[in-house]
Amino acid sequence: MNSQQKVATFLADHEMDADPAYRVLDLASEVGELAKDANESTDYGADPDALDVKSDELGDALFALLALAESLDVDAEDALDEALAKYEARIEERGDPGSGE
Repeated sequence: MNSQQKVATFLADHEMDADPAYRVLDLASEVGELAKDANESTDYGADPDALDVKSDELGDALFALLALAESLDVDAEDALDEALAKYEARIEERGDPGSGE
């Protein structure tokens, strides 16, 4: 069972169905918690080497992302493969994975 399937089973077992719009908001909130950890641990960027992101917060963000993928009926592994192919093509074309925007 992959990670998305684990999340889907958990959501179903606990009757945690939600509209994708709410899943997006939950994901934004969880990523905000990661940013808060980064800001606080590095003294707002003054000491980047002091970065301390809590693994449970990273897990919360990952859970929220996989729950969003599930609510949109998107296979997260396929989406990741598409993103990696896109970045690889950009590196080959321009030498940089950024979108150029």
